[in-house]
Amino acid sequence: MAKEKHQIVTVERDWKEYLGECLLIVFSVALAIGVTEYFNNLHDKNKDHEILRQLKDELIANKDDAQDQYAYHLQVFKLIDSAQSNPAFAKKFLDSGRIHLGVIMPKGAIRHDLKDVAWQLAKQNDVISKIDYDTYSLLASTYSNQEKMSNLEPSIEKILISYESRKPENLETTLTLIHDALYGWVVERTPELLEKYQQAINALSKY
Repeated sequence: MAKEKHQIVTVERDWKEYLGECLLIVFSVALAIGVTEYFNNLHDKNKDHEILRQLKDELIANKDDAQDQYAYHLQVFKLIDSAQSNPAFAKKFLDSGRIHLGVIMPKGAIRHDLKDVAWQLAKQNDVISKIDYDTYSLLASTYSNQEKMSNLEPSIEKILISYESRKPENLETTLTLIHDALYGWVVERTPELLEKYQQAINALSKY
């Protein structure tokens, strides 16, 4: 029995069909890249917005802590004045060559640790490039002034570990040095710092 021969049908395609397919593939790839880029940009934008929100919250918290600390340090000044004018009170501060700092600073030299976590995070993630120069300059100045306050504790420690500060005849000088260190590193700077905090908070509100 003879085998049947099957006819092979060949479909001829012209260049227009090939071009159409190529364009469709290019369009699909471009669309996929575009969608991916859109969502990546959206994610980055949301991330930047969240970091700026955290930065603003940090400034608000620091401002509240700085205000509370300022009020505390003004009370410390009064205690230093009392020690300078009242021998009985002064003896509680310097007794038998031992200094009891808690007498004039009952809550320590620095009442609050002013944070800069969000500020460091903003710089590490290059969020700073998303804000205008004036806002960046204000933030940099604010955190720079805030950081200087951390010099108070080393300054007071240097005074207290000195052998001369433990001599009764140097009591007035010791109290004056503590007063001046407190005033120079913290109290004198705080009013301006509070203003900078508020300006920075206002500036970040537009982002």
